[in-house]
Amino acid sequence: MKRGFWPLFCVRTKLMEIQKILPVIGFTLILLAIDAYAFQAFKGVIPATARKWAVPAFWAVSFGLLSILIYLRIAGQAHVSRLVLLFTFSTFFIIYLSKIIICLFLLVEDISRGGIIGFNWIRSLIESKPPAHSPARSAALAKIAFSVAAVPFFSLIYGMVKGAYKYQVRNVQIPIRDLPEAFEGLKIVQISDIHSGSFYDKAAVQKGIDMILAQKPDLVFFTGDLVNNEATEIVDYLPVFSQVKAPMGVFSVLGNHDYGDYKMWPSEKHKKQNLATLKQHHATLGWRLLMDEHVVLKKGNDELAVIGIQNWGAKGNFPKYGDLEKAYSGAEHHRTKLLLSHDPSHWDAQVIKQFPGIDAMFAGHTHGMQFGIEIPGFKWSPVQYMYKQWAGLYSQGHQHLYVNRGFGFIGYPGRVGIWPEISVIELTRSDHNKG
Repeated sequence: MKRGFWPLFCVRTKLMEIQKILPVIGFTLILLAIDAYAFQAFKGVIPATARKWAVPAFWAVSFGLLSILIYLRIAGQAHVSRLVLLFTFSTFFIIYLSKIIICLFLLVEDISRGGIIGFNWIRSLIESKPPAHSPARSAALAKIAFSVAAVPFFSLIYGMVKGAYKYQVRNVQIPIRDLPEAFEGLKIVQISDIHSGSFYDKAAVQKGIDMILAQKPDLVFFTGDLVNNEATEIVDYLPVFSQVKAPMGVFSVLGNHDYGDYKMWPSEKHKKQNLATLKQHHATLGWRLLMDEHVVLKKGNDELAVIGIQNWGAKGNFPKYGDLEKAYSGAEHHRTKLLLSHDPSHWDAQVIKQFPGIDAMFAGHTHGMQFGIEIPGFKWSPVQYMYKQWAGLYSQGHQHLYVNRGFGFIGYPGRVGIWPEISVIELTRSDHNKG
């Protein structure tokens, strides 16, 4: 490099460094503003005797989290373990979500106080008198704000500590039109969305596997998302999930995460190799991966078809890799047809419109958003505003859809209200059959 250009090169380098750090500074200032605002309520609920240690503790936590986030943004995350990153970002989210809720309460109060102060000021000008005393912040409102913020705070903490592996067995009967007599009472265990790359407690996962085996199913369905992105994620758990067996077999399909679409690969070749390796892992587990195809199960003189397709999504930008027409071809003449398809939006978009011969579809994908409320007779999750069918059994005419809530988790390392599910599905002959 010529000597005359060296100063310009140095200036350009410095500008690039400043450009890199400016978003970090802006983000940090926003978070500090949230901290300072929430601190106003914090002071109102802490007894005077505790302020000596509570105030430093408040700011120590705030500055500590901000320092870690700034370090990760500037130094990068490649050298930090996945588990540390997962819990760091989750802790950050939980704390600042709670602070934002507190800030919203303060904002409403401050708008009201501002209106009163403005009114008093205008009246003082008209009456030529000193303005009336401005109302102080309400200590009671601060306590309410903290009480409301405590609900998601402690719920999300509980979700990480206990909820992630709080497996629930759900027993469901599905009446099938023209179900062959030999398959009356067939017991199917369905699991979905394992997301092995998110696991951090192998012993807890083993307890889930033990619960599956205790059901003694005739057949097992896995409806996609074995990993988050990379085939290597399942390697440590191959001995665990290879225990999942059934007399009539274990059948699986791919989910949207299994293709590696959410990772930047060095090349398309690397991405294809990752998918090929993942397919091999299904074989290692002893699971029959269905790639737009069907198999026929026999019991005595009776038969039914199990159809499995690649991921096919009708919502958002989820890909349509699957070809149901190809998978269905040749299965038409079987009285009972069961479909494995990862994304439940496939049911409304294609299955019930074009394939009335499919008796039941098994899906996953939504996780119930890992957050919601389920009590007898009522269930709610934010995911229902995107997916009409998001958890449990749905029926239209003689066709049925079961959406599993997922065995694992992704993103937030826990679950609140929508617990990980092991579905135990019994096929029964409908009243029409029995008549």
